[in-house]
Amino acid sequence: MSDNRIRRILKEGEGLRTEFKKAATSLPKNLFETVCAFLNRAGGNILLGVDDDGAVLGIDPASVRQLKVDLVNLSNNAQKLEPPFILFPEEYVLDGKSILYIQVPESSQVHKTNSVIFDRSEDGDYRLNNHSQVAELYNRKRAHFSESTIYPYLKFSDFKPELFPKVRNLIYSRDPNHPWLALNDEQLLKTAGFYRRDFATNQEGYTLAAVLVFGRDEVIQQVLPHYKIDALVRRENMDRYDDRVYIQSNLIEAYEQLMAFIAKHLPDKFHLEGDSRVSLRTKVFREVVANLIVHREYTNALPASLVIYKDKVITENANRPHHHGLLIPEQFSPFPKNPAIAKLFIQLGRVDELGSGVRNVYLFLPLYSNGKVPVFHDGDVFRNEIPLDHELTEEKEAVPSKDLFGEYNSKVGERIAKVLDFILDNPKATTSIIAGFVGVSEKTAQRDLKALKEKNLIQFIGPAKSGHYEPTEDLKAILNNKNS
Repeated sequence: MSDNRIRRILKEGEGLRTEFKKAATSLPKNLFETVCAFLNRAGGNILLGVDDDGAVLGIDPASVRQLKVDLVNLSNNAQKLEPPFILFPEEYVLDGKSILYIQVPESSQVHKTNSVIFDRSEDGDYRLNNHSQVAELYNRKRAHFSESTIYPYLKFSDFKPELFPKVRNLIYSRDPNHPWLALNDEQLLKTAGFYRRDFATNQEGYTLAAVLVFGRDEVIQQVLPHYKIDALVRRENMDRYDDRVYIQSNLIEAYEQLMAFIAKHLPDKFHLEGDSRVSLRTKVFREVVANLIVHREYTNALPASLVIYKDKVITENANRPHHHGLLIPEQFSPFPKNPAIAKLFIQLGRVDELGSGVRNVYLFLPLYSNGKVPVFHDGDVFRNEIPLDHELTEEKEAVPSKDLFGEYNSKVGERIAKVLDFILDNPKATTSIIAGFVGVSEKTAQRDLKALKEKNLIQFIGPAKSGHYEPTEDLKAILNNKNS
């Protein structure tokens, strides 16, 4: 989030989705009443270090770090927030004063703090004191968020075991001190919101979100027989397709397969952010792919689709519209369709804060597609159109392949360079994903990866079954010399 957006929130003042709180050296005592109310209602923004009238009072700089640690730990503590919903505050400095911004999305569950349920109105936070109010809240959540549907006979053995170390590796790469890393697999599922008890019916168990994110393929198909994601290339054969990948796996691997498909068929441009070289293709399409799978309405039988044409990429997915019509960054409030799934993808680093996807695509697409802008249409079918620049070509080469792979024949050398290019764009890529991108067997991909490791261009990180590849410092030095 930019400083300008923070200032706009301050200017708009407190309301249904905005709360200001003083916090000079400690967290406000009633902070979690507001957190709980936002989770139960429509989400919102909390600014710490701000007076009720929007005046920036600031937080003692020596206390900022401790306040952030306290908030993360308390939001992950069932004694304080039940069920837990981990929050990550961001520090901003306005006019020389530090404040903390906390984005609280709407949750698909009902939350309590100190055993009390709070809801939100324009006048602030209020307790739900009678059974009819509580029942109404549960019914509203159940109607809006199908991801929270409980499957009481779903067992832990129905989940794919190799996904848990992969999730931990991704979380660790972003935050080595993340509190979820100390949990076992079943505790992680509960803390992430994938196991719940419905206090209105007393039913409890793993949820539809748990099936979609961690389920074995055969379990997903039994629970949602219609679930699929169809990715196509239609450049020459418009009636059928030039290439296709048909995905019915869990959302973690589905994300990787879609990103590999995009990298296989779309060229890249690179952009300097400070001293770092970033892939514009990755910047744009990680948001497109995340939106396609994180915000889909999975009880609708309409398949999600991603189609690459000569001049555009179009994605469509079933949706429960909230805004209706075109989405423009400055004029819409983000609304989570699957809060538990979105929360996990945020921890994995595959999604930023809620609403960032639309803003980031608007920011980076003009750099990637020579000034073109995207179209997002919120309806019963959510449609995203990403125009492509005709001048983009597929003649991209991240490293000088003739210099590095001269001992191989041209076909093998080009393929190994392609593998290396993919790892640069997609750090943490696994062998199976790399093989799918290049279009070879895993055995062939392993030979290419071995050649890259022998040249000290890539390194393998993590356990043998769930680890991934990353570029080495030697490769980064080569790229820096090439760019200088």
